[in-house]
Amino acid sequence: MSDNIKNTVSSYYTNKLKVFGTTPQGVDWNSAESQSMRFEQLVKILPHDKTASFSVLDYGCGYGAMYSFLQHQYPNMKFIGFDISEEMINECKKLYSGSATQWYHQEKDIRQVDYVAASGIFNVRMDFSKEDWLAYILKTLHTIDSLASKGFSFNVLTAYSDKAYMKENLFYAEPAVLFDYCKTNFSKYVALLHDYPLYEFSILVKK
Repeated sequence: MSDNIKNTVSSYYTNKLKVFGTTPQGVDWNSAESQSMRFEQLVKILPHDKTASFSVLDYGCGYGAMYSFLQHQYPNMKFIGFDISEEMINECKKLYSGSATQWYHQEKDIRQVDYVAASGIFNVRMDFSKEDWLAYILKTLHTIDSLASKGFSFNVLTAYSDKAYMKENLFYAEPAVLFDYCKTNFSKYVALLHDYPLYEFSILVKK
C-alpha cells in the first residue's frame, strides 16, 4: 500500500507542477504568504543561533521553496532536498544550480542529517482510506525520525477545521493523536503548535 500511495502522490504533484509551475500552487498551497507561515512554524526546530552550522533535510521539498526561505537566515547550513517527484527535483536543480545544495528523488540516497522538516506531505490523501493514510503517515514519521539526529518537524491539516470548508480528498488529523504518538515513539521533547491562523498544526520533535 505504501508504494501505491507514493506513486499516486508523485503523479499528483507532478501534474500540479505541470499546470502551475514553480509557484505555491504548483505544490498545492493557496499563496506564498501561507507557505511562508508554515515554514515559520517548522523551522522553529532549527538552532536559534543564526551562525550555527548544521544540516537540514526538507522531506517533500517540492520546487525548493524552503531553501529560498532559509538560505539568508542560516548562511552556514547544509541544505538537502528530497521529493518523490523527479520532475520537482529537476526544477530544484535548475533553480539552485549555483548553490551548495543537494537534491534527491530516491529515498535510498539520503543520509542522516541533523534536522528534518516536512511541509504539507500528509494533507492530500486522494481516494485512499483514512485508515490507510494514517498508517502511511506513521510509517513515514518513522523514516523521518531515522534520518534526523537532532530533531524533526512536520505539519498536518487539523480535525478542528471548520466543517463547511473540509474537503473529502484531504486528511484532517487529530492533533492529540499525533502528539501522543511522537511522545511515545520518538522523544520526550515534543511541541504541538496550533496557535497560528491556518487550518493545520505543526509538531516539533527534539531528540
